Amino acid sequence: MQSMNEELHTVNQELQTRLDELSRTNNDMKNLLDSTDIATLFLDNSLCVRRFTSETSKITKLIPGDVGRPITDIASALLYPELADDARQVLRTLIKVERQIPTPDGNWFAAHILPYRTLENMIDGVVITFTDITVSKKLEAELRATEARLREMLDEK
Repeated sequence: MQSMNEELHTVNQELQTRLDELSRTNNDMKNLLDSTDIATLFLDNSLCVRRFTSETSKITKLIPGDVGRPITDIASALLYPELADDARQVLRTLIKVERQIPTPDGNWFAAHILPYRTLENMIDGVVITFTDITVSKKLEAELRATEARLREMLDEK
């Protein structure tokens, strides 16, 4: 009986050590994702919310209680009604989808949807990132306007 208790104690210590390592790794991943300032959304194969970064809450109405809900039920500031269809396409084809998505207030985001691959290389949903490209889009518009003015000036001569 004593040896079984000692063995059980040893196994419990090993499990606690592994649990502590897993917790540290989970904390590291959360801090890494939050430090990127990139909105990241993880969906399972049924397109239900698995996890999301705090930046995602700035462009969607996601709250921690939304984990497990279908993405189609979540309100968003993005003008992107094709989001679920694009995610399904990525699950079907395993080819990433990239789009530039506006918001009603004039901001722009680059959306990238990729398959979520496990360590065993199994597909287990999709990862969606939204990068704010508003400044780039405004500079692009200014450049086009300047180019148009220069063309007009050249055409007048």
